[in-house]
Amino acid sequence: MPGDSGRVDTGTAHAARIYDYLLGGTDHYPPDREAGDAMCREWPALPVHMRANRDWLNRAVRRLARQAGVRQFLDIGSGLPTSPNSHEIAQAEAPESRVVYVDNDPLVRSLSQGLLNGSPAGLTAYVEADLRDPAAVLGSPALLETLDLGAPVALTVVAIVHFLLDEDDAVGAVRRLLEPLPSGSYLAMSVGTADFAPVEVGRVAAAYADRGMPMRLRTRAETAEFFTGLDLLPPGIVQVHRWHPEPGSGTAVRDEDIAMYGAVARKP
Repeated sequence: MPGDSGRVDTGTAHAARIYDYLLGGTDHYPPDREAGDAMCREWPALPVHMRANRDWLNRAVRRLARQAGVRQFLDIGSGLPTSPNSHEIAQAEAPESRVVYVDNDPLVRSLSQGLLNGSPAGLTAYVEADLRDPAAVLGSPALLETLDLGAPVALTVVAIVHFLLDEDDAVGAVRRLLEPLPSGSYLAMSVGTADFAPVEVGRVAAAYADRGMPMRLRTRAETAEFFTGLDLLPPGIVQVHRWHPEPGSGTAVRDEDIAMYGAVARKP
């Protein structure tokens, strides 16, 4: 969750805006475009990888709402509004769904109205907080007014923990967010990895680090640490394009073009 609360810095590249640029969005500035173009020169598959991650999030939310009956979602590191957003998918399945978005990027805050126009039967809210401070997330009045923490919640932590270094204790932060959630809650995560294209992904990581955004990429075994004590849903921890792909879509993407594991697990 790179970036600090405060004014929007348009003179420095930012991970959320690079992501938006490579997904074809409009909320980015020249440094973000320069960074995105430079990274694509290092690894031309980067936009494919980012789109696959976003598609995975959409499928995970839809599956949790449709098949698991989840009606509450806590989206950590939500990023810039990108339609369909999580609340649009969840409320399309169940209009009464409630979604809280959490980010610490001032640009996300300024554009958060796009995250709050939900179904009249449901609720959406935005919390400005940091994954590294779970107490601030869970103690936010907006969260407590929107979600019932006595009922199951799906915690989504998508494409963000690779920006938390070892000293940030990413596994501990996620566990502290899960701790107060009741049995029957879910954790849906995508986790950056260099397991499948180590040279190319390493160059992209170096390009982020050169711009003040160091990364901590994780192996499959390290990814599994986030799910200790939880019941993984099939197919377990796999590359995001291989997690319940839409018919005919999964085979169109090469494994070496994806640098993200994805998994969903239930809290017993």
